[in-house]
Amino acid sequence: MRTMSRLWMAPLMLTATSVTAHAQVAEFAVSGGVSQLQNSSLGPNYSLDDGFRLAFRITLNSWTMFGQEFGYAYNHTHLKLSSNGVDQDQGGMAIHQGFYNLLAYATKEGTRIRPFATGGVHFSNFVPPGASATQGQGSNKFGVNYGVGIKARISDKFQVRADFRQFLTGKPFGDALPVSGSLRQNEISVGLGFVL
Repeated sequence: MRTMSRLWMAPLMLTATSVTAHAQVAEFAVSGGVSQLQNSSLGPNYSLDDGFRLAFRITLNSWTMFGQEFGYAYNHTHLKLSSNGVDQDQGGMAIHQGFYNLLAYATKEGTRIRPFATGGVHFSNFVPPGASATQGQGSNKFGVNYGVGIKARISDKFQVRADFRQFLTGKPFGDALPVSGSLRQNEISVGLGFVL
């Protein structure tokens, strides 16, 4: 009887070890793309335009179908002043974002292609032209974000990813401009990830 139980234990242990050996612990990714702003009017004369986005993400896939993601993104836009129907560029402007998201995958961990849906929270620091985030300047706003994406393994250690997310944030500079409502920002990006 003891010999029989040992025979059953050997394949079970081998299967458990092979699953553990291929499990993803963490992913590190860099993505780039566009940042599209909707409802970007900041009062009667000022507005923001679309720009580019560079994001750094750390993903922890702690469960078979779920993961957590922490990240930072740098967005570059321009502040526009409308005068007599003509938009005048007031200079480049940065939007720094930190975010935390939960990911729900459509396929199990270890699958080569993993579509996912995501939702989370973020903060945005809007830094106007001539100001500096390192000097504590800018307007901080908090918000929520959600979206979809897909990850595809191209080797044991590397993957490519594509993300589409929408960030909802209160409009900045309410202390200086008569603004209200929310700013909608769309992220459309592709990136490369390293898998541990």
